Amino acid sequence: MSLYPLKFEPILMKRLWGGTRLGTVLGKAVKEDKVGESWEISGVKDHVSIVSNGAYKGLKLTELITKFSKDLLGERVLSEFGDEFPILIKFIDAKKDLSIQLHPDDILAKKRHNSLGKTEMWYVMDAEEESNLIVGFKEDISEEDYKNSLKDNSLLSLLHFETVKEGDTFFINAGKIHAIGQGVLLAEIQQTSDVTYRVFDYNRKDSEGNLRELHTELALSAIDYKRRDDFKIVYEKKENIENPMVNSAYFTTRFVPVNKNLSFDLSERDSFTIYMCVKGNAEIKNENGKAIITKGETVLIPANSKKIHIITKGAELLEITI
Repeated sequence: MSLYPLKFEPILMKRLWGGTRLGTVLGKAVKEDKVGESWEISGVKDHVSIVSNGAYKGLKLTELITKFSKDLLGERVLSEFGDEFPILIKFIDAKKDLSIQLHPDDILAKKRHNSLGKTEMWYVMDAEEESNLIVGFKEDISEEDYKNSLKDNSLLSLLHFETVKEGDTFFINAGKIHAIGQGVLLAEIQQTSDVTYRVFDYNRKDSEGNLRELHTELALSAIDYKRRDDFKIVYEKKENIENPMVNSAYFTTRFVPVNKNLSFDLSERDSFTIYMCVKGNAEIKNENGKAIITKGETVLIPANSKKIHIITKGAELLEITI
């Protein structure tokens, strides 16, 4: 059978800092508090996405890759990443501040964890007044400065806080210290990796009264101690076209605001395409089928799709390719 636009069952993750907006705002089946993440498309071991629509309903993403290989992923993507799905797609609801953390790069992650590193992108969908993100340092510091700040509990004074609003977009490369602040709801695109070094967690305790594990020593050689202004993405929002956002070695993203029916030629792309709906709703069709996505939903367009048609009266989409 042929490949059509694929939707997947959200994988909901409880988190100490999570809330309920993945349900109340994005329509997920949230039945309790402290649900912080919805993994939309995942090839992470033990958390592999399952198809929720059409003839392949019930199949795992890994089974689709085995069955369809380059037709699903694209020959170039398959050549570079093999049969591992290269990115992880999430929505995140931060009812409370997330821990301050960072991620190792590919070389360090491979050496220590036999994993890819983690470079990611955030698109802010909603933010309470004065909500912020932590992204990097205020100024260049040394490793010794950093270690001293942990000893005297002054790390927060070294960090850059960025107040955010809907539509703000950030590129978080490996090594950059960061955290999502209380009141932020966002879409996240990242490398397929779950390796995180937590360095400060406000001395919070888990449900059993234990302090959460920190990864202080592992983080020391992974941190970028320089002050950098490379994190906030400036992009256009022209209607009915693909507006470039991030173009990295790991993923490419575009902002696509649409207010009418339109079509895109994908015949030369040689990569799957993912659409995350961050506002409104749309029907997305290829040669073999269709899927409807609304705010908070995600669809995977197979790489062998020649053309897609977007049918809508109004939607804002994040388009992701490799």
